[in-house]
Amino acid sequence: MKLQLGRSVLALALAAASLPALAQSRGDYTLGIGAHQVNPKSGNGALAGGSLPLDIGSSVRPTFTGEYFIADNLGIELLAALPFHHDIDVEGVGKVGSTKHLPPTVSLQYHFNAGGKVSPLLGVGLNYTTFFKERTTGALAGTSLELDDSWGAAVHAGVDFKLGERGAIRVDARWMDIDTDVSVNGTMLGTAEIDPLAYGVAYVRAF
Repeated sequence: MKLQLGRSVLALALAAASLPALAQSRGDYTLGIGAHQVNPKSGNGALAGGSLPLDIGSSVRPTFTGEYFIADNLGIELLAALPFHHDIDVEGVGKVGSTKHLPPTVSLQYHFNAGGKVSPLLGVGLNYTTFFKERTTGALAGTSLELDDSWGAAVHAGVDFKLGERGAIRVDARWMDIDTDVSVNGTMLGTAEIDPLAYGVAYVRAF
């Protein structure tokens, strides 16, 4: 009797200890909400045969994630956000325009130490960026600016700090390969190499 009771207590203790890990088991999913800054790399290419060096500004917006676990600790994540807004400057000329963009990104990512209070993650995936509401000002005022949509690779790294059994604070960074062809009044002037680092913090809840 005592042996059976001891085994039952041990089984319950092991089950309780494993609860945080269950949030990242096959078939589970997580939802996250946070804020991230998209920070384009310094030096964004040049237009008109290299005579117009670009400088694209950064932007902060709310972000949303959903991740479905296809195996223990291995998930497919979708990143979404409210539209980011970027000013476009030409060095030596000043602000010449602005644009908004949405960068939905799908990543395959692995979570390390999923049962612990601190759980790092690494992921690789594909980014699609669509640009819209392009505006012109300054030297380009009155012209029509167009930025083509972009497909490119993405890399994701982060750390989850567990809050109880189902919640976590996530601090992460994501690099995206974003290059867009730039046209003014229908004439292509060159390619803007944005290639940003997006970093921020989010609350993630497992279900």
